[in-house]
Amino acid sequence: MSEVWDDPDYREWEEHVRKVLIPILNDSAATINMVPAGAEPDVKFAVELGLSILMDKPIICLVQPGSRIPAALVRAADEIVEVDIKGDPEGSQRSIKEAFERVVRVHGGPE
Repeated sequence: MSEVWDDPDYREWEEHVRKVLIPILNDSAATINMVPAGAEPDVKFAVELGLSILMDKPIICLVQPGSRIPAALVRAADEIVEVDIKGDPEGSQRSIKEAFERVVRVHGGPE
């Protein structure tokens, strides 16, 4: 049986992460991610969060009102911003902008 690491789909995904996602994160002052709602883990979110931690990027997590936030995510995040993008897009945008400005003020921009 072949290892998953030898699977062509995995190799293509890994190449995408290395050539696209890592450079994007490297050039970013912080990461801003919508925390997925639901019981099933979101692999894209998990990979981006893990890379953000490993690359020592400030993390801003956006959560929907009333969402349950895992304790470990609370510890990892620099900012957790509750947003209601559909109900209050202007207020949500303002809250995100303010959180980003706070994080950049504390941590600076990309190195």
